[in-house]
Amino acid sequence: MHSDLPALQDRKGRKFPYLRLSVTDLCNFRCNYCLPDGCLDHHHSEALTVEEIRRLITAFAAVGVEKIRLTGGEPTLRQDFADIVRTIKEVPGINKLAMTTNGYKMDQRVTDWLEAGIDAINVSVDSLDPLAFELITGHNRLREILAGIQKAFDHGLPSIKVNAVAMQGINDHEIDGFLDWIRDYPVSIRFIELMQTGDNQDFFLKHHFPGKQIQALLLARGWVRKMRLADAGPAQEYCHNDYEGTIGLIMPYSKDFCNDCNRLRVTSLGQLQLCLFAESGIDLRDFLCSDDQQTALVARIRDSLRLKEDSHFLEQGWTGGTQNLSQMGG
Repeated sequence: MHSDLPALQDRKGRKFPYLRLSVTDLCNFRCNYCLPDGCLDHHHSEALTVEEIRRLITAFAAVGVEKIRLTGGEPTLRQDFADIVRTIKEVPGINKLAMTTNGYKMDQRVTDWLEAGIDAINVSVDSLDPLAFELITGHNRLREILAGIQKAFDHGLPSIKVNAVAMQGINDHEIDGFLDWIRDYPVSIRFIELMQTGDNQDFFLKHHFPGKQIQALLLARGWVRKMRLADAGPAQEYCHNDYEGTIGLIMPYSKDFCNDCNRLRVTSLGQLQLCLFAESGIDLRDFLCSDDQQTALVARIRDSLRLKEDSHFLEQGWTGGTQNLSQMGG
């Protein structure tokens, strides 16, 4: 296996330096926009092993992937989460290893994550009001999550991204509260536009809050859009001279959202997802049994890229096979 293979590229010329790897589809929160009844259907015990993950990441690194984000479900529900982190950090070519978490027991565990090798953390905080947070997530854990964020800073992490799904009638009135929070605090808040999935159509129709409204508010108050890095996620980032923190807007219903797509997804069962809203995945697991299969694995990945659509068609109400976002970490 050569590390100087041509980088992954699709028919539209988009390149993919960024892979989001779900390590479990199990989640222990009951967020109203994703799993309001809890995680009733999962394949946690069947998830990729550490060795399978090593082979998978080695193949993606060989074709230009430099950034990995570990997602779930809730990735830290894996008892071998630290082993996964350490294993990926040893793969040549991987320059950044990030994770997305719901923050469960973050105050107790974040130093372990960082010491294992995590470089960046996204944590979900959909409300800064403890009661509203509990109503959204089903858990009274806001205080421990905020303590965990501070503990990460104290341990030397330079910045943290906070994910907040913006919802009409639920937390849309908290925009100013979030802005006040980051005036003197170096957090990057990601306001994520609520997306329609197979399981949340009624909820989506009632609570969808267009990201363009937040964008208009920011621009009216002097926020300025930042340049986008090559391995960055889908957020449009904004900064302001009077604020320590920054704002990112993830607006999947905006025009040309998919033009800058630079990320692929692999589910916890080894299915390559070319889009969050693809109808189905492409199985890679049969090429993860042995190190001798690396050439065939890379070929399968390359061949799959020819099938990637130009857009997700989400604005047309198409949700593909995605029933809820815990299936593959959003």
